[in-house]
Amino acid sequence: MSDISWLTERPIAHRGYHDMNKTRWENTLSAFDAAARNGFAIECDVELSADGVPVIFHDHDLQRLAGQGGLVWQKTAAEMGALRIGGTADHAPTLREMLNLVAGRVPLVIELKGIPGHDEGLVQAVAKELRAYDGKAAIMSFDHWLIRQFPVHAAGIPAGLTAWGDKPHEIEAHFSMLANGLSFTSYHYGHLPNRFVTFMRETLGLPAITWTVRDADAVKTTFSHADQMTFEGFDPDAVA
Repeated sequence: MSDISWLTERPIAHRGYHDMNKTRWENTLSAFDAAARNGFAIECDVELSADGVPVIFHDHDLQRLAGQGGLVWQKTAAEMGALRIGGTADHAPTLREMLNLVAGRVPLVIELKGIPGHDEGLVQAVAKELRAYDGKAAIMSFDHWLIRQFPVHAAGIPAGLTAWGDKPHEIEAHFSMLANGLSFTSYHYGHLPNRFVTFMRETLGLPAITWTVRDADAVKTTFSHADQMTFEGFDPDAVA
């Protein structure tokens, strides 16, 4: 397995280094540029547009972020690009736009968000963009049906399981994903410690990052049981 120590070198800005959607909104080019300028790694969310283009957007529907009805998978990439996020000048970017902007300045952790029946080709499309990208990047997902495609369609790209839960059936489901060549896990800090993350780190020697850290207690939990945090709402470099 290739060295992915870069994944945990710096805090990871959740959906970019936004300001909790006051003036600089999540998953926008402004938030990504702010993260890169401050030396933070970037986490973002990717879905598939109606015309098969990976676009950066968290929700499946448009209302919270763009103030209108409709679903991401119903819109073309151009239509997504015409949306104004939070009434600002920022739009919903394509993955390629974000890659061109960041241009290898900081590592990227890209979460693939599946929609059953509307995500065919998502893994392939993201992998195609990343293979042409000259920078450090990893992919991850909550969605087991997408993770099962990673070894086939995204071979060679560091891949993770985004996860939460501490109940036995949840932990067993996470263990089942190890058959798909995981390189890391991104786990909800509130469900640490648990035997899945401990096994990943101590037995397999694979890193764990946490989501989403917003206060000092979550920082403490992260660095007691994982290797790096995905944060929002504060400057990690200002935390003693």
